[in-house]
Amino acid sequence: MRNTLSALYFSLTLEKRWIGGLVLLMLALVSGFFAQDFRLDASADSLILEDDEDLSYYRELSKRYGEEESVVVAYTPDGDLFSDAVLARIAALRDELASLEPVSSVTSLLDVPLLDSPRTNLSEVQEQVRTLADPDTDRELARREFTHSPLYKSLLTDPAGETTAMLVSLAGDAQASHLLRRREELRSAQRSGTLDPALRGELEQVTKAYAQISAQRQAQQQDTIKQIRAVLDRHSEQARINLGGLPMIASDMIDFVRSDIRLFSILVGGFLILLLAIAFRQLRWVLVPLSICVVVSLAMVGLLGMMNWPVTVVSSNFTSLTLIITLSLVVHLIVRYRELQSVQTGASQSELLRETLRSKFAPSVFTTATTVVSFGSLVIADIRPVIDFGQMMVWSVVFAFLLSFLMFPWLLGRLRPSGGSSEQDASARITRGFADSVHRHGRLVLLGYLGLSVLAGIGISRLGVENRFIDYFKDSTEIYQGMVLIDKKLGGTTPLDIVIDPPASFGQAKPKDDFADDFLDDFADEAATGTGISGSSYWYNVFALERLKAMHAYLDGLPETGKVLSMATTMELITMLNNDDPPDNFTLAVMHGRLPPAIKQQLFDPYLSEDGNQVRFAIRVIDSDKNLRRDALLKKIRHDLTEQFELEPEQLHLAGALVLYNNVLQSLFKSQILTLSAVFVAIMLMLWALFGSLRLAMIGVLPTVFAATSILGLMGWLDIPLDIMTITIAAITIGIGVDNTIHYTHRFQEEIRRQSDRWQAMLNTHGSVGRAIYLTSVIVTLGFSILALSNFVPIVLFGLFTGLAMLLALIANLTLLPLLLVKLGPPAKTIQA
Repeated sequence: MRNTLSALYFSLTLEKRWIGGLVLLMLALVSGFFAQDFRLDASADSLILEDDEDLSYYRELSKRYGEEESVVVAYTPDGDLFSDAVLARIAALRDELASLEPVSSVTSLLDVPLLDSPRTNLSEVQEQVRTLADPDTDRELARREFTHSPLYKSLLTDPAGETTAMLVSLAGDAQASHLLRRREELRSAQRSGTLDPALRGELEQVTKAYAQISAQRQAQQQDTIKQIRAVLDRHSEQARINLGGLPMIASDMIDFVRSDIRLFSILVGGFLILLLAIAFRQLRWVLVPLSICVVVSLAMVGLLGMMNWPVTVVSSNFTSLTLIITLSLVVHLIVRYRELQSVQTGASQSELLRETLRSKFAPSVFTTATTVVSFGSLVIADIRPVIDFGQMMVWSVVFAFLLSFLMFPWLLGRLRPSGGSSEQDASARITRGFADSVHRHGRLVLLGYLGLSVLAGIGISRLGVENRFIDYFKDSTEIYQGMVLIDKKLGGTTPLDIVIDPPASFGQAKPKDDFADDFLDDFADEAATGTGISGSSYWYNVFALERLKAMHAYLDGLPETGKVLSMATTMELITMLNNDDPPDNFTLAVMHGRLPPAIKQQLFDPYLSEDGNQVRFAIRVIDSDKNLRRDALLKKIRHDLTEQFELEPEQLHLAGALVLYNNVLQSLFKSQILTLSAVFVAIMLMLWALFGSLRLAMIGVLPTVFAATSILGLMGWLDIPLDIMTITIAAITIGIGVDNTIHYTHRFQEEIRRQSDRWQAMLNTHGSVGRAIYLTSVIVTLGFSILALSNFVPIVLFGLFTGLAMLLALIANLTLLPLLLVKLGPPAKTIQA
């Protein structure tokens, strides 16, 4: 059977080459057709945990309190913010933004109701709601109101009155919301095991429909951000304008991804051409691997388009990794071919290719399998973009192996053997130097690795996961600059919602104000509109609101929080409308029923449910605070609210972007342990199967485990936390680094079978496959380092640390591995033939 498959393979690639050519042509056509569906994704869904219950609660909360997608325009004029000329420019900017079709509304300091410019009361606001644009508004009193109001201060203006914010709300999509809601319902049924075949089919259809409409909305949103920026550019001559908000961040991240893919592909491609030319100094050894890399990349892009599989900021480096992995495979084939050519001078091209492919097939299969396992282990993580990245790279590695072994003989089959040979170049001298060092200073080498391992272990114990989202972006980007400005002047950037329900016993005993209820019974028309809420709700009454006021003060006093809004804010303004007298329950009920819709929408809707039984604190956290520790902050808030304010744990819910991001961060340690454990065990078993020796398998994993743990330890010593990209370094290092271990050990076994002297076998292995290991490792190391040019800092760190890990793996495979094979390897008679 094995001989039959081998004969068929060589027939397709060397004899009946037209069949192989037809396969490649069809692959190129199919890939090119589906490549047009290739898309990018930087939505919030692409950076979350799988099946995060907090996400479902947050979506429900946003729907209940009317949260819309929006961007923030921070406007700092050259002159006085409250001068006629500046307000006229703000009005012109507002109107131009509002005229954009995707914009549903624009809220500026010109549009919000003013209650203290001059002071007004309930009867007056029922007749007219004053704004800054009204001619009878006292401009100086308005300045004071905006800079001191519990509602507007650090929300619409900074405390100094120099910068103002505009909230640009974007039009929603009812169909997308419906599809998302239905998808989540069906996924919930799937998790609970109640999804029947009919609903399973509906889930597939809804998922596909939502993916399509999300892609359309993402493209529309990008266009909207471009339109907004075009408007802002026309108004930027006399003001500093910064744009912020999640839609803008998502749009810019897509641009980052697109730019990274383009940049990485060009630079890595050009870099690989240069390295190949320097290493082999023959045109064929540049064109052959380059052709294979191009076809593999095209096949991957086509596959992603066909499967409607979007590329996120985490997986944006898949093209460069695909090129690096493919080239690593091909370089091993080239080095082996040239080695055979140097010793079999009379062999034909067909004989050289057959022997090259035969001798490298088994180690290449196992190196491919170990790399697949390393990337495949990432699916154990709970983080959606990491899972997608792992799955994409599994396919990339499979394509790299299949197309390398198909195209290498197909491209070279009609060429004559080249005149070059495996001459003693710089790589041979370097690998010989490693071999001599191991031979002469073996004990010192072992002591060095032992000491470094201890340091790595200490560094790993210092490793953390707390990192600032703002640090994901370079300080030259608008995302970074906008977040810093909003953090410093406009109350913070990262939303945190605290929602408090009534206690479980509330349905049995509700607070009651008999006088207010009896009085309100006389006003049936007002009672019908809900003015009796203070007598029927849990939170909207004098006693409960006093508790909320104390909670608000506690939350506002935390150093990590910026702007805090709640019913306590509303109470301050109601007191102002009540001639500075604290309202009783009757007044609260009247205020709730008689306030104009514009004011009620500002003061009640975002913070109190319709029945008054649920309240919401809208908090913004200062992400640029270097002392911010999200997990500790959330735990502190939960503990203090339940203990100090006697809340039942079931009453309290924390939600928002801060919670979702913290969930991702806290999952990193768990994901790191799971992925490392999975890849370690799987590769151990594979090496055992390949070499037929548990001892060799245990020796084989040590060099790359050392490299991976050393990088994690270095990150710990440098206080660089894990993030959604660096979490993948260890697993990838083991998976790719062990490839060199397999090639080296496989060749070492062959040398041992030829002669009993282990040191000579080591020298021979260094002089042959050691050179291929050196070349591929240099390519991989420098290829990863190119990722440092990304605009997304986690990719920069991923590139630099993975490149360094590959360098450490190279050194370990040329020093520690041969030393262990010589000292602890099994006897020659036990080695498989």
